[in-house]
Amino acid sequence: MISPELEKYIDEHTSEENELLKSLDRETNIKTTLPRMLSGKVQGRFLTMISQMIRPKNILEIGTFTGYSAICLAMGLPTNGCLYTIESNIEMEDIIQQYISRFDKKEQIKLILGDAIIEVPKLNVEFDLVFIDADKKQYLDYYLSVKKITRKGGFIVVDNVLWSGKVINTNNNDPETNSLIEFNEFVKHDKEVEQVMLPVRDGLLLIRKL
Repeated sequence: MISPELEKYIDEHTSEENELLKSLDRETNIKTTLPRMLSGKVQGRFLTMISQMIRPKNILEIGTFTGYSAICLAMGLPTNGCLYTIESNIEMEDIIQQYISRFDKKEQIKLILGDAIIEVPKLNVEFDLVFIDADKKQYLDYYLSVKKITRKGGFIVVDNVLWSGKVINTNNNDPETNSLIEFNEFVKHDKEVEQVMLPVRDGLLLIRKL
């Protein structure tokens, strides 16, 4: 949706990743079949800044992938804070643990392997910040689950809400697109939150619980 020239300009005017994130980006591109699932520099820096502004005690992430966004989010944790990150693909565990172990706040990140729909209700924690970036067909289920354990005034950030622009095409047979359209419309009419949709990368929905 953005020209390569404009993407390059945005990238050039965004602060650089640290060496750990650069290394993880390279390894993700080499070792995974869908490296575009990685948040990347611009979105990663956005997540870090949101976390640094909120200074959340507890963060929940649904969809770890290789751990890039988890590290970005954890950069805003205070010393007594914790990030819980849930990944359903157990094949990702080695690379996630490898890079988290090299992060200076590694003790503050808890990796949970499993289905978020099952694992989230087990968490007896109230969250200040939630990031959702997993199975698009389950977005509404994730949202309803995490909203219950997000504090009033807390934030939920949801990735891929533009889905390469497909969300404006209501005549399609793609279940992921239809699920995202349903999710976006649900949040639009949810009186318990306020939200802004941002055209960052593939679309981020920033939601604040009232």
